[in-house]
Amino acid sequence: MARIVVVGSISMDQVTVTGRRPEPGETVLGTGFEMVPGGKGSNQAIAARRAGAEVEFVGAIGDDLFAERLRAVLDDAGVGTSRLRSVHGPSGIATIIVDTSGENSIIVVPASNATMTELSEADLAAVAAADVLLCQLEIPVATVLAAARHARAHDTAVVLNPSPVQQLSPELWAVVDIAVVNKGEAAELGSALDPVGHVVTTLGGDGAHYRGPDGEFDSPGVPVEVVDTTGAGDTFTGALAAHWHEGPRIALAWACAAGALATTKLGASASIPRRDEIERLLRE
Repeated sequence: MARIVVVGSISMDQVTVTGRRPEPGETVLGTGFEMVPGGKGSNQAIAARRAGAEVEFVGAIGDDLFAERLRAVLDDAGVGTSRLRSVHGPSGIATIIVDTSGENSIIVVPASNATMTELSEADLAAVAAADVLLCQLEIPVATVLAAARHARAHDTAVVLNPSPVQQLSPELWAVVDIAVVNKGEAAELGSALDPVGHVVTTLGGDGAHYRGPDGEFDSPGVPVEVVDTTGAGDTFTGALAAHWHEGPRIALAWACAAGALATTKLGASASIPRRDEIERLLRE
């Protein structure tokens, strides 16, 4: 069983379902609303745990009405929360609009996640003891760099999902072992990804593409009835990290199956499949 430490974000997703997303200045009627714990870090941690890994989460929640539920969703999934700190002020939130095709638009307010400006000795010790460090960009980039450098120094593999996409320093790319990007992120980052040993590009319903030291290959998508794509990429990344020790081909197969299953339910963390569900789909 892989040991994974996620250094990342956790937030409350406020999901509104509507026939179509509004144009600027337009008001449309919605058909549903739900609040679901999310955040790219939390989603990926839960996905990795449900895919079979042992997972510890390093992050921050506020002291507002969302905080208790955000901690509980990690605890209930079996993710370790001893490194989840509580800070004064609001927890992170995301406003998500989902249309009838399952496509979404998202606004993220970092709040407590923005306070992740340094890592404690205990946080760094957890990173050093892990097989995989998994990071995203919804916390300060300087903290991601510090975690990744510490991981590299202790032979912990570094998986980075560079989202929300932005240009990053060569110092960070130099300590990333596996980058997970979608097509848009890959196009925007371009040659910045060249120093990364393993690059996985998600292709939505078409699966994913891998480029690494031994060449390239495509991992096919899994046909499903799409309800909501929110969290599918995070589910893919978490499952990939959980099975990376089995090699890229097996890891991508798990990731594609898990990501596909995540689109069949509404919400992010609520849609993340369990290991037995992923195994069943892989056998079909």
